[in-house]
Amino acid sequence: MTPGRLVLPALRWDAGSGIDRVVAEAEAALAHGVGGFILFGGAAEEVRELTVEIEHRAARPLLFAADLERGAGQQIRGLSEAPPPLALASLDDPEAIREAAARTAAEARSVGINWVLAPVADLDAIPDNPIVQTRSFGASPEAVARRVATWVEACQGHGCLAAAKHYPGHGATLHDSHQVAPVVAAGATSLAAADEIPFRAAIDAGVAAVMTAHIRYPALDPAGTIATYSRPILDRLRALGFQGLIVSDAMIMAGAKTGAGTSASGAAAAVAAGVDLVLYPEDLSTAVAGLSAAVAAGGFPPDRIEASVHRYERALRWIADRPAPQTDLAAGKAVSAGVADRVLAGGLVRGSAPDLAAPLELLIVDDDAGGPYPAGPSDWVARALGPDVVAGADGGKTRILLVFAEPRGWKGRAGLGRGSRESIAAAGRVDMIVLFGHPRLADEFPAGVPILVGWHRQRLMQDAVARWLLARLR
Repeated sequence: MTPGRLVLPALRWDAGSGIDRVVAEAEAALAHGVGGFILFGGAAEEVRELTVEIEHRAARPLLFAADLERGAGQQIRGLSEAPPPLALASLDDPEAIREAAARTAAEARSVGINWVLAPVADLDAIPDNPIVQTRSFGASPEAVARRVATWVEACQGHGCLAAAKHYPGHGATLHDSHQVAPVVAAGATSLAAADEIPFRAAIDAGVAAVMTAHIRYPALDPAGTIATYSRPILDRLRALGFQGLIVSDAMIMAGAKTGAGTSASGAAAAVAAGVDLVLYPEDLSTAVAGLSAAVAAGGFPPDRIEASVHRYERALRWIADRPAPQTDLAAGKAVSAGVADRVLAGGLVRGSAPDLAAPLELLIVDDDAGGPYPAGPSDWVARALGPDVVAGADGGKTRILLVFAEPRGWKGRAGLGRGSRESIAAAGRVDMIVLFGHPRLADEFPAGVPILVGWHRQRLMQDAVARWLLARLR
């Protein structure tokens, strides 16, 4: 069995080149014997056609993974979205989480995706954490544990593998592993009593996979090796009773490269430490060559590769035993919209709703602009309200400031950037602020202005905000 089975490269959809370019990339990867792919982007029909074609050319089952923390529509156009985990948690309703996870899995399987890289099991415990924030189910270990277990059970109950991430916990960091290899100074007892609790719950719920963190935990590994390359930390995970797949976080991240350098040395070091599947290497051929060289040189214990291949094949059999469930996309979107409305029905995080009079003047501050991958549109609110409600160049009767501030890998900060703060100050008098971000960012806005939390810039939440505004227009 080729070591390539233990590597999952990325396929990113490019609307300009279409399916032929993606299939060609996949076929080149299959020549290295890869075990599957992580998919980014594409419309539902395109992705369905793509996964069928790739598996046909492979002539063997494959894992198709995707980051779907906010529903299948997070990556695949045309499928339904879910509010971010922290927004779902605000409802304190296990059924809302269960329904979101079930719908995510069913819609993912409908386009050939069989592995959902979620839920996030990290704690939203440190306000200055730049990357966890609304991706978490909360700050309380026990509450997050319950929500993670619910998500895992519903996702896997509807035919998709789940992956709890990022072990042993990204919540206690002040830096983002997309940019550096952070250090968590917490002691082993503290980690066991807090960050590790949701992962134990995921394991007890039968989670198929656990994703590693590109983070150093000196209390767990005195050598300071990042978790992805740390035998003591991954042995600790196995000691919790976990027998499923250990998958690395994306190896293109700076935290992974800081820890081991090249694609070749990183892939080999991860597998040597106990990782079963190496996700998204910077260079596929180099990663596979590094694994093959390590095997030839006797760099692994005799059964090391075989154990990972066995877990990989067991996961494929699990999927084969669970046909894709039926899914009603229109009904799913309606349910998701209803959940989004319930999230907003909790009221404003500060102040009370002002009298709204049309036309509404919408001012935008986009803290998410920039970075290697473009942020989603910021005009869904305006589109949903329509030209009869949104003011033109002459201004409106009610001024509403829309602030977009989601956690993004390139930012390296939790709060608003200087440019955003300057834009907010320059906006002058506004009647209301809608914050598409974490509720605690409300502390960064001028006092006395009512604030509605829209949680995330995704279309689902922008449309829900538009409905909230329309319902309150005089």
